[in-house]
Amino acid sequence: MTAVDRDRAGWRAWLRRTGGGARSLAGRVDGSQPLVALLRRVRRRLPGDARYGDPLSVAGPDPVDRIGARLAAVAAEQPSALRELGLTALQVWQAGGQPSRLPPAEVAVVFTDLAGFSDWTLRAGDETAVELLRRVGAVAEPLITAHGRIVKRLGDGLMAVFHDPEAAVAAVLAARDAVDAVVVDGHRLRLRAGVHVGAPRRLGADYFGQDVNIAARVTAAAGPGEVLISTAAAGRLDGARFRLRRRLWFRAKGVPADVRLYAVSSADGDRERG
Repeated sequence: MTAVDRDRAGWRAWLRRTGGGARSLAGRVDGSQPLVALLRRVRRRLPGDARYGDPLSVAGPDPVDRIGARLAAVAAEQPSALRELGLTALQVWQAGGQPSRLPPAEVAVVFTDLAGFSDWTLRAGDETAVELLRRVGAVAEPLITAHGRIVKRLGDGLMAVFHDPEAAVAAVLAARDAVDAVVVDGHRLRLRAGVHVGAPRRLGADYFGQDVNIAARVTAAAGPGEVLISTAAAGRLDGARFRLRRRLWFRAKGVPADVRLYAVSSADGDRERG
């Protein structure tokens, strides 16, 4: 072996030793429990959900949610400072830079479903039921997404949120009318809907809390073809644009006693629904 070859072999050995040492040091730093704990304390002081990374907060369809879900899954197996930094960045990104001390944003929460769908499916069969759902979605969902956002689909219905209560009510009235025109093999079902305005807690792409529960209970009280709204929603509507008819009695589990219901229709000639 020449002197040059010996020098090259020496350099390679040195690089292997120093590279291995650097990797070992990086691994120790990344897995440092005190550092991971420090980063988690920092996260509690930053904007957004300090618990971002749990199943509820990363359940959405957006790319940032999918990345967060994968980071959280790996971090659950082995704590990592680098993964905590990644979750911190996604937490702040999801928060939009807004301080976490700000109150939740007020939204109109909407639920819809097809009255009597479950019983009807037993008679009509799965194939006819699926075809009806597809046609209902094709005519109703564009009216919802024009001004609101679908949070999730719930079998024969959906949950959506709007920043404008009047847009929410107008959308569900239009969706109800559109669904009335859908007939599959001689079958037609009526859409019903409920609207409530409040400030539910947002986690990931979903919403939780009492205001969501109230909106669901309002919908459950509606009859076929009926759109019901709560007291909070009624107080934000233009009286010249909508007509309201007070529901004389309403009680539901988990709903405050002062919540009243109103059947709503368009003031420009929307026909009465029974």
